[in-house]
Amino acid sequence: MARRALTTTAAAFATTAALLLTACGGGGDSSSDDIKGAGNSSGSPSASASPSAGSEVKRPVIKLPSSFQLTFENWTSSDPVEQAVLNDGKEQLRAGYEAIIENDPESKDRAFYDTKNGFLQSQQWIRTYTDKNLTVIGKLPVFDPKVILSKDKAAASLSYCTDESKASTRNRKTGEVKGNPAGTDPEVLYVISMGKNAQGVWQAVSARSERGGCAK
Repeated sequence: MARRALTTTAAAFATTAALLLTACGGGGDSSSDDIKGAGNSSGSPSASASPSAGSEVKRPVIKLPSSFQLTFENWTSSDPVEQAVLNDGKEQLRAGYEAIIENDPESKDRAFYDTKNGFLQSQQWIRTYTDKNLTVIGKLPVFDPKVILSKDKAAASLSYCTDESKASTRNRKTGEVKGNPAGTDPEVLYVISMGKNAQGVWQAVSARSERGGCAK
């Protein structure tokens, strides 16, 4: 997987393809460079509370319905700092889909895992669904996670891939279900710039996505 510097605009989430199953991996090699943009941060449901470093902080319990299965493959690292990034990065993504499914662009759960500016970007992504009365259904595997830490381990770049081939959107009013158009690459690469706040929570600062980027 290509590892690129994170230089994102706030519109990145809103421009990732027809299905728009957009968001953002574990042990990668540590980088000697600082992570650009990642400074200090200002049915039957499945529930998860991230066991990250700083576990004394009360993290939100994220709930997703059985109609949308978000799975994480090989989401582990032997490095405890990388594992903390993976844990909070996972919950940040789950909180985003929770917000879409609950039709809640103001989601406090998602805001918990974002910096102020990061949450503004997240809201743009969430509204690409909610403004069109769309929710998400199906299966979305998340795989090939990689973490690159800054020198001081206070910032990180988290990358991963998703496979949208079995995921769809559903219109809340009409019930119409749509997947990606024929010929669309179902795999999307995400790169999330993250920073650790004073409470020890890894929050998303910014993000970018690239359809077809997983093959590079």
